[in-house]
Order: sequence, then C-alpha cells, then structure tokens
Amino acid sequence: MRAKQVNLLMALIAVMLFSFSCFCIYRMTQTSNQLINCRNHILEFKENFLRLKNKTERNRQELMEALSKMKYNNRQNAARSLSEKEVNTLDKNETVSNTFEVLKFFLPHLRKVGRIYPDVIISKKKEGVSFALGISTVKRRNYSYLKQTLTSLVSRMTLSEEKNSVVIVSIADSNEEYSKSVVDMITKKFKRQVKSGSLEVISIPAFFYPDTLHAMQSAEDSQKLESWRIKQVLDFCFLMLYAQPKAMYYLQLEDDIIAKKMYFTKIIDFVHSITSNNWFYIEFSVLGFIGKLFKSEDLTDFIQFFLMFYKDKPIDWLLADIFQVKMCTPGETPEKCVERNKQIRIRYKPSLFQHVGIQSSRPGAEQYLKVRF
Repeated sequence: MRAKQVNLLMALIAVMLFSFSCFCIYRMTQTSNQLINCRNHILEFKENFLRLKNKTERNRQELMEALSKMKYNNRQNAARSLSEKEVNTLDKNETVSNTFEVLKFFLPHLRKVGRIYPDVIISKKKEGVSFALGISTVKRRNYSYLKQTLTSLVSRMTLSEEKNSVVIVSIADSNEEYSKSVVDMITKKFKRQVKSGSLEVISIPAFFYPDTLHAMQSAEDSQKLESWRIKQVLDFCFLMLYAQPKAMYYLQLEDDIIAKKMYFTKIIDFVHSITSNNWFYIEFSVLGFIGKLFKSEDLTDFIQFFLMFYKDKPIDWLLADIFQVKMCTPGETPEKCVERNKQIRIRYKPSLFQHVGIQSSRPGAEQYLKVRF
C-alpha cells in the first residue's frame, strides 16, 4: 500500500514537473515571439525612418532646385524685359539681339554689321534648364571625334537629367562640307535628343572674325598658332553668349573628350553639396578649358574679360588672370590670395572628362594630353 502511494506521489510530481516544463516552454516561446515581433517592429521602424529620410532629402533637393529655377526665371524675365526696351531697329522690322551687342564694343569691325546672331541650324529654343553644355567644333585634318564625344555625353545622362539640360554644338568652321557632315551625323545618330530640344546645333557666321585673323591663318607657322589661339577665345565667347540665357549653369567642353560614367549625376550632386554660392568656377577637369563650370549670371564678366585680351593669351591662361584681377586686392599678401583661390576656384577630383583627341584642332598639330579618371 505504501509503495503504491509512493508511486502515486512520484507520478504526481512527474506530472507537475512536466506541466511546469510545458508552462516554461510556453512562456519562453511566447517571450521569443514577442522578441521577434519587437525586432521586426524595430526593423520596420528603421526602414520607414530611412525611407522618410531619403524622401526628405529628395524633397529638399527638389525644393532647392525649384527655388533656384524661380530665381533664375525671375532674372531671365527681368533681362528679357530690359532687352526688349533696348533692342535696335534695323532695316524694316528686323531686330538685334541685345545679348550679342556687347561684341561690337570689343570687335570694331562688327559695328558695320546689323544683326549679330548665330546661324541656328537645329533648335527647339529650349530654355529655363539647369545646365547648358557647350561644345565648339572645327574640321580636323582627317578625323572627327565629335560623334564619340556626343555619344559619351548623352548616353551617360538619365532621362530626367537630359530633360533638365541642353547640349549646344557650335560649328566654328566656314567649311560647308564639314558643317553639312556635322548636321547629318547629329540628325541621324541623335534623333531623340534633337526632337526633345536637348541637343542644338548653331554655326558662327564668317563675318564674326576680324579680317586680320584670316590673314594670319595663311601666314607663317608662328602666326598660324597665334591665330588659332585667338580664334578659340572668340569661338568660346560666342558660344557662351548664345548659351547664357538658356540655363543656370554653363559647362564648357570640347569636341574631342569622353565623359566618365554618371558624370552628370556627380556634377549635380557636387554643385548641390556646396553650401556657399560664392564660388568663382568649378573645375571638373584639370586640362585646359575642359570641364569648367560657370554660373550663367557670371558669364558676362568672363566674356568681357576674354574679349579685352583675346589677342594676348590662350583662354585657359586668361581664366587664371581674371581671378588675379577680380579677386586679389592690392596690398594683400600672396598667401591670402592663394588661400582665397582655393576657396572659390573649386576643383572636383577625380576629373570627369578625358581628352582623347590626338589630331588637334590646330592644323598640322597633334596632342596627347591625358588625365586619370
């Protein structure tokens, strides 16, 4: 009888232990589920926070861009109103674009000319965008890099970036066969960009260049080199004047470069990351005048300076000189000027554009300038 009671007690204890174990397991499982749910809630909260942060950043950038566009459009509307009041009347109803009238002050032979304006070959009159990319092109002896350059530029933009920019090809050559080949190539290879207005082609009229320049081009080699440098300054000034009303920023390129992947996204992000608006220009390439970004509102000062000294130095040298003239005050130490130089002449690293042209635009010359991406 006693053994039977012991067995019963043991069974009861076993049942109690089993029940307690089951209860413990149940509570542990419940706690584990609660911890998993808590972790999932934390992860969900983190994801929502990141999405909100990214959305806030996008909204901030869009707001900054919208405000910049509003400010730019206000400046443009004011400029147009002023321009409409100041245009000169020509024979009958033809008017002169006030933008190009500045040329007559620096190039006296143009004072005899009525209307100064490029021969616009392809254009949808696209304006109000953030970036204008200017490319001046001339006939080289036996090779053209222009198609490679344009392919590199437009293929490495997103559709939204393409919509917010315009690429302008300026034919700075009187050779009609070359002009026709450029237009044929662009209309065939870049139909979508032409149709949307994101790619334009203009041609600089022959009367724009002084007669002395034509004479120098047929003289000895030293004068040919000088005439090439002079013409390049004039070509870039003309292109800048045409591009200035179209965009907030102007990027100077050449017809024998290739762009790094995502170059345009990197440019936009870098410009937006600069907190101060007091920069002079931004270098996206260290080579010559390639990849220099200007605020369009500042282009007038640059153009006028270039035109004052277009006979004296290459344009990339003049770019360094204008900083010394405008930004270095008399009596200050060279160290202070150099320090200010670093702050407002901003260099992006690494370079976003590579020079690929071996056959130079200067007749009979070759160049092998390269830079690491």
